[in-house]
Amino acid sequence: MENNQHSPVERFTPLQRENRTHVTTASAAFHLSRKEQTLRFWACLENGPIRPIRVNGRLAWPVAEIKRVLGVQ
Repeated sequence: MENNQHSPVERFTPLQRENRTHVTTASAAFHLSRKEQTLRFWACLENGPIRPIRVNGRLAWPVAEIKRVLGVQ
């Protein structure tokens, strides 16, 4: 691996240490062990276990809901 590349585990803050209220689709997908496109599908159809908010055309996923779905405190 080149020096400028990080493994996914290094790229994302662990949920227990996350201090933001919402995270990106990439981060949410990593924590939920789903593909980013799956989360976009949930957002589009509004049928997933988590509903994102939209900020300037981008999806923001609530950390509290990710923790709830995963059973993390």
